[in-house]
Amino acid sequence: MPQLETTTIWDRLNCFVAFPTSRFRCTVSANSGYKLQYRTFAPSETGKSKQGKPRTDADPCIFFIIRCFQQHSCSDSSKLMRFYVLEFVSGDLTLLSKKHVKRDEIEDKVIWITGASRGIGEVLAKQLAQLGAKLIISARNEVELQRVKKQLTGKHAPDEVMILPLDLTWGEEYLGEAVQKAESFFGGAGVDYMFHNAAFERPKSMALDVPEESLKATFDVNVLGPISLTKLLLPHMLKRGRGHFVVMSSAAGKAPAPGQAVYSASKFAVNGYFHTLRSELCRRGIKVTIVCPGPVKTSASTSEQKGSGEKRVSAERCAELTIIAASHGLKEAWISYQPVLAVLYLVQYMPTVGYWLMDKIGEKRVEVAAQKGNTYSVGLLFGKKKES
Repeated sequence: MPQLETTTIWDRLNCFVAFPTSRFRCTVSANSGYKLQYRTFAPSETGKSKQGKPRTDADPCIFFIIRCFQQHSCSDSSKLMRFYVLEFVSGDLTLLSKKHVKRDEIEDKVIWITGASRGIGEVLAKQLAQLGAKLIISARNEVELQRVKKQLTGKHAPDEVMILPLDLTWGEEYLGEAVQKAESFFGGAGVDYMFHNAAFERPKSMALDVPEESLKATFDVNVLGPISLTKLLLPHMLKRGRGHFVVMSSAAGKAPAPGQAVYSASKFAVNGYFHTLRSELCRRGIKVTIVCPGPVKTSASTSEQKGSGEKRVSAERCAELTIIAASHGLKEAWISYQPVLAVLYLVQYMPTVGYWLMDKIGEKRVEVAAQKGNTYSVGLLFGKKKES
């Protein structure tokens, strides 16, 4: 009889399902997490190495969906595919296929993070510190930066975390001084990774209702600040022949985001700039990874819109996938649960359908946002407004 193996995969889900076939059994439980149990095959069938090691080049769940189709068990494979896509996937399949961080790409590297005093930036700092990175953490609030550093240095060496207060709106001269300080840290090792994480977003409203000061503030922080900082840091990176920019963009920079017109415009702009920058400088050692998260569960998002919490990727998971994307040198990564991920694929590969869908829900989404409801509900498509 073939040996039965068990592989535990990332997330815990509050449900139980089983898809038994002659080849594998998939179970999900709130107590044990997600487990895929499967029978081993001969090397010629499974693609195992000669030593008999399991495949590690893709998510085991995806692999067995393919195997199930090959064995003509379409009913079971369709169920598993629907379950996987609707409940489990938290990023694009290229990103998820990488699975693990390439630690040697992070360990002992100097990483500068803006917006590191809270939210995704704070979680990024914690996870990168655990991977052995040397950190420069920046934000406007120095008190909060001290709090983050204290947490980090409780487990890691104090001299591995440097604080650099930073306001992206203070102009080129001020930013130039900040770059010089960052380059001088850690014995002048220089910045290896620049994580552009700081962002500004106003509550959702119709595009016509956005005040001029909000428009300027959004572009100053989300676009002009990161571009200025990048231009000042680039000469140092080019001199060393290496450098990696990780840009925390948004799903709103890939698809229309009704109620977030200015924020969406700023993210489209930053995506265009950094994709172009990579094309111009990739042969000189400059890498760019653009990360486009959908709704992420942070303390701010939870207090503002509790009705959307169940559809939000945790900040920890978002940070984990971001670091995986950066360490593998991915050019772009999407991080979200459904239905946002499906919208991104539609707009990318079937734009007419994707834009039709967003036109259908646009005005309803703004109304639901004003009522503090779930702006990521599929019910918007059918005129159902789910409120928290």
